[in-house]
Amino acid sequence: MFIEDDAQMDSFWVQSAIGAIKAIAFVYDIITLPVYLVLQKPWKRRQDSRRVKAKIVRNDDNELTYRTTDPPRDVHVKMLQENIDTLEKVFNYVAKTYTSKRCLGTRQILSEEDEVQQNGRVFKKYNLGDYKWKTFTEAERTAANFGRGLRELGQKPRENIVIFAETRAEWMIAAHGCFKQAMPIVTVYATLGDDGVAHCITETEVTTVITSHDLLPKFKTLLDKCPLVKTIIYIEDQLQKTETTGFKEGVKILPFNQVVKTGQDSKFEHVPPKGDDIAIIMYTSGSTGTPKGVLLSHKNCIATMKGFVDMVPIYPDDVLIGFLPLAHVFELVAESVCLMTGVPIGYSTPLTLIDTSSKIKRGCKGDATVLKPTCMTSVPLILDRISKGINDKVNSGSAFKKSLFKFLYQYKVKWVQRGYKTPLIDKLVFKKVAKLMGGKVRIIMSGGAPLSADTHEQIKTCLCLELIQGYGLTETTSGATVMDYRDMTYGRTGGPLTVCDIRLVNWEEGNYRVTNKPYPQGEVLIGGECVSQGYYKLPGKTNEDFFEEDGQRWFKTGDIGEIHADGVLKIIDRKKDLVKLQAGEYVSLGKVESELKTCGIIENICVYGDPTKQYTVALVVPNQNHLEELAQKHGLGDKTFEELCSSPIIEKAILKEIAEHARKCKLQKYEVPAAITLCKEVWSPDMGLVTAAFKLKRKDIQDRYQHDINRMYAS
Repeated sequence: MFIEDDAQMDSFWVQSAIGAIKAIAFVYDIITLPVYLVLQKPWKRRQDSRRVKAKIVRNDDNELTYRTTDPPRDVHVKMLQENIDTLEKVFNYVAKTYTSKRCLGTRQILSEEDEVQQNGRVFKKYNLGDYKWKTFTEAERTAANFGRGLRELGQKPRENIVIFAETRAEWMIAAHGCFKQAMPIVTVYATLGDDGVAHCITETEVTTVITSHDLLPKFKTLLDKCPLVKTIIYIEDQLQKTETTGFKEGVKILPFNQVVKTGQDSKFEHVPPKGDDIAIIMYTSGSTGTPKGVLLSHKNCIATMKGFVDMVPIYPDDVLIGFLPLAHVFELVAESVCLMTGVPIGYSTPLTLIDTSSKIKRGCKGDATVLKPTCMTSVPLILDRISKGINDKVNSGSAFKKSLFKFLYQYKVKWVQRGYKTPLIDKLVFKKVAKLMGGKVRIIMSGGAPLSADTHEQIKTCLCLELIQGYGLTETTSGATVMDYRDMTYGRTGGPLTVCDIRLVNWEEGNYRVTNKPYPQGEVLIGGECVSQGYYKLPGKTNEDFFEEDGQRWFKTGDIGEIHADGVLKIIDRKKDLVKLQAGEYVSLGKVESELKTCGIIENICVYGDPTKQYTVALVVPNQNHLEELAQKHGLGDKTFEELCSSPIIEKAILKEIAEHARKCKLQKYEVPAAITLCKEVWSPDMGLVTAAFKLKRKDIQDRYQHDINRMYAS
């Protein structure tokens, strides 16, 4: 009885305190509104947000083609004036322009130490120093020497060479060394399974592979599957000596720096590539089947770079933190834009990114805190995790702190939607959250998968930055659409870039037509200079997905979009993700997953729909912290993670949470999974269940969990 009274009393005090704060905020608004109105010109911000970004240039009942209304901006014009049509010319130009400015930075690892955790377990952690930088001139010179060193080793121009390494400065230097000798690089994800790596190496007939200390041991078994490989160049580790014995006879294994040294004394000249030459054979990590090699020419890469610099404002004092895979076209083009505009790139890894990252020693700072970047690229999965981290922090506070944060969050969202900034609240509350990423990030570019509107709003609000979502594919060199940084809406991917057109084509089977109201809908096609020449050694697949029309190359994406009145694209579906249930309703699996991923208990989810059944089911990777909290509530606090995943009580409780969350997201009843299985393992690219960009590999997930899917439908 007393406990209930206390709780009511607490609640009364919290409500009274929040009421008083609301009253103060109301008075503050009345006093400051005229000042903010004059200083901030909110009507201009609203106008910029609503401006038309694209116009229709071709129109009939089956298709609509849109083109940007924006002219090329300064950097794009400069690239045209300087005749920069290859990545080799980019590096030559910037080495002359930015000479002694910081270019590529690597964090020093001072030592690796054992750290005892509270539960008695011992983990290896890094003690890290500062960033060490190469200037633009030094980076260009090292790349040139590396390229010549490859020639000394017998590698010839226009012969493919594989880069199979994690994102780091040497990756970029190696790539540009190859470009200087017109050698196409074959990029292979560091997280691809052995069979996938062997497929990429064998199919492209390479004799030389560039890898790293950490990945070199894989080649003890891989070399048997790759008979043509004669040379492996490894990037050394800062602390450990690399073991080079025990590899296949007759294969040369050399350190990266030795190749650079060899190139210093070499007499080989540069062999500059042409715009139409292949720069990269980029293997898509493929959400379906075997990885496919996408042929990207220098001209393709330059086109997307021009498109990006027209959309994203870049300043002389910007700094980028690079940690996404460089084997992903989005990261490679983003970093190339930084090179082109003289922006230093400091490299990081997901294990050392922030102060609380898993490899950071207690008392040592994460990479973001030391580097203080202003720009970063990200994928929705990482942003969803940051968003959940913010929610967990807020929910672990007192009832008063929770209510206060909720009020301030809604207060900021309301004023931002009206075109205002909220400097006081940002300074007092949200800037503290922004310190997580070093405190200076002003812009995050998100790509690789659709970003949910909720995560978009929360990251933008809490971290006080611009979060720009883009849309593109490996086949279009990551170019297609990018959000205007002044756009105040969420969940859309922006208007077409200045280098391509976007077309919607009717897809009758899914009832997506350009005549649909209120917005035209259809399959998205992309046409322009950023569109790839096709797939490596797959002429049939190339002819199926690509076509030429009036001198322009087009790609059929398989994604379904709608274009709003201001010419902005929203991705609403994917052909492969659409399932028709027994009663005739269509369910977009991707849409349901992206909505449910914002539910706190869900770390990852794959929804499955059997066309012979009336409902969907789901495989759920639960969030460990939330799962433990739920277990406490149900008196199962003594159970292990694995036991909780098998518990029918927990399964039922999570299903209930999902149903409530789905209602908030306005999902239809038939879209909500009627049964779930809790998966005991976190899906990672190493397991082959998600791609390197963390997109689900549906077929592989289905194969692995077929037994559970059968069980859910049987129940």
